[in-house]
Amino acid sequence: MNRTLYTLLFHLGLPLVALRLFLRSRKAPAYGQRIAERFALKLPAMARGGIWVHAVSVGESIAAAPMIRALLQAYPQLPITITCMTPTGSERVRAMFADQPRIQHCYLPYDLPWAAARFLDHVQPTLAVIMETELWPNHIHQCAKRGIPVALANARLSERSARGYARFAGLTRPMLAEMSLIAAQTETEAQRFRQLGARPECVQVTGSIKFDLSIDEQLLPRARALREQWQAGQRPVWIAASTHEGEDQVILAAHRQLREHHADALLILVPRHPERFNSVFELCRQQFSTVRRSSGEPVSTDSAVLLGDTMGELLFLYALADIAFVGGSLVPNGGHNLLEPAALALPVLSGPHLFNFLEIAAMLRGAGALLEVDDSQGLATEVRRLIELPRDAQRIGAAGLAVMKANQGALQRLLGGLGRLL
Repeated sequence: MNRTLYTLLFHLGLPLVALRLFLRSRKAPAYGQRIAERFALKLPAMARGGIWVHAVSVGESIAAAPMIRALLQAYPQLPITITCMTPTGSERVRAMFADQPRIQHCYLPYDLPWAAARFLDHVQPTLAVIMETELWPNHIHQCAKRGIPVALANARLSERSARGYARFAGLTRPMLAEMSLIAAQTETEAQRFRQLGARPECVQVTGSIKFDLSIDEQLLPRARALREQWQAGQRPVWIAASTHEGEDQVILAAHRQLREHHADALLILVPRHPERFNSVFELCRQQFSTVRRSSGEPVSTDSAVLLGDTMGELLFLYALADIAFVGGSLVPNGGHNLLEPAALALPVLSGPHLFNFLEIAAMLRGAGALLEVDDSQGLATEVRRLIELPRDAQRIGAAGLAVMKANQGALQRLLGGLGRLL
């Protein structure tokens, strides 16, 4: 497949794209809004020039935040345009940068040549920065036609994704060759990009900027104060974060087993997607006394579950807990960011499906900072052990924090590469 055929198929698939938007909007009404932006129509007024950063959704937006703040400081004369693809990502961008007048935001238009061209003519960036793996052939080609350098920041490419790219070499090889910088997280991933057609001189290993996560010094004191307010200073509190459909039942079953031995244990359950908040709340309420974080009601001594149904609070919810399970890993979704709880020195647990974070998982596992479980019984057993052996929990948490500190510096290496392009 080449780019011409890809573009033709994309146009033919637009009715399916519209149907998908409609179906998603039934669960999450925000998907039915701002549709014109997805076709580069009715784009908000924007200052031209500057840097365009694309972060597909919430996870990438959070990962990009330190880089964006550093760019704001380093280039005070440049506007920064942030695009994403999901309503939750859009909400996160707006919340993180509400106080930054130089930040501009809209959805990224679909990867159609005319939509990409209209978007770029509207924004006219001097540099495009794409987070992690969100590569769109027509957007990248339209940048190349205009002489706009394109950088892939915090780039990751799993073996499975690399095989998929190789199957469509007629499309992906020219696309990768048009990129000006691929800042890969690991040498293994850098080599995959080179083999797939990226110019060797444009590929460099910078590490993962997720290691450069900075923690607000008031975060832990705020969390301790809230636990005291809940009279939960001595209660065992564990969090299951970024859960996907099929995992909540397993986690609640583990919590039920845990409370047979620790009747005062409190679970903070945080679904990954807002459209699942209501259904997961009903699931929790059927089994446990449950409080919704969004309600503002305090956790009482009778509360068994706190549903984390707010946006932008995940780090704070982690800080409230003693033990962290990271979701998207009991089901074959590939896992989510293991480093956020590690940065808070929490012992980290996950399921076996971590193909999106193989290198980071291997580092944590090698340091004895990651515990992997397969089912509710295994999860309950490990959480119970960490509650009953606090020195083990402390040692595992300290090992994770040490991995974080040992691998920091990726952000500065990335900024150096972007500076050369600017």
